[in-house]
This record gives sequence, C-alpha cells and structure tokens, in this order.
Amino acid sequence: VQLQASGGGLVQAGGSLRLSCAASERTFSSYAMGWFRQAPGKEREFVAVSSGITSYADSVKGRFTISRDNAKNTVYLQMNSLKPEDTAVYYCAASGYGSSHVKDDYDYWGQGTLVTVSS
Repeated sequence: VQLQASGGGLVQAGGSLRLSCAASERTFSSYAMGWFRQAPGKEREFVAVSSGITSYADSVKGRFTISRDNAKNTVYLQMNSLKPEDTAVYYCAASGYGSSHVKDDYDYWGQGTLVTVSS
C-alpha cells in the first residue's frame, strides 16, 4: 500500500487545515487508517484512527475529525482550532490490525506533511 499525504502548511493559531491521504490499494476499506504526528525532538505520537469507529488522542479530541471516503481510497483529517503545539509533521498510516493507537501496529506509512501553527 502506498500512501500520499498532503494538505499541510502554515496557519495562524485558531485556524483550520484539512489533511488528505490517498492510498493506492483497492482494499483500502479493509485497513484501519490512522494519523500520527511528530514534533521536532519528540516521539511520533498517535492522533486519530478510523476503522468503522473513530478514536482520538485526548490532546485533539473535539478539535480534529478523521473521516474516510472508501470510494476514493482517501482518509482526511480536519483540524480546527489549531494551536502552536499542534506544529508537527503529520503522517498517515495503514494497519491490518484494526483500530490501534500504537505506531508499531501500522504496516504502511505516508511520507508526512508539515503543519506549522504560528502564535
């Protein structure tokens, strides 16, 4: 599975961005799709996952929404009320293990897209 993430950029605090991740695999709908992020000098951390149900990290709950369009093999991350601490490279990933918050459960990763939130 090849994943291509896009939609990152520079935004002011309080603003919004929508990330997209297009998958090459026709069996896209069978994978759990997650978003992770990695800030400079920090570990890669879970953000959200969609696998029939959705789940979010506490730090983004109520501000971010994950959704997927299986017909387009695409997963989205709508990010609202952005904060400077949301600044990171965002990665999409696919897991055959179902809904997971653990990055080691993900088999395929996109290249990452940078989100910068200015104060």
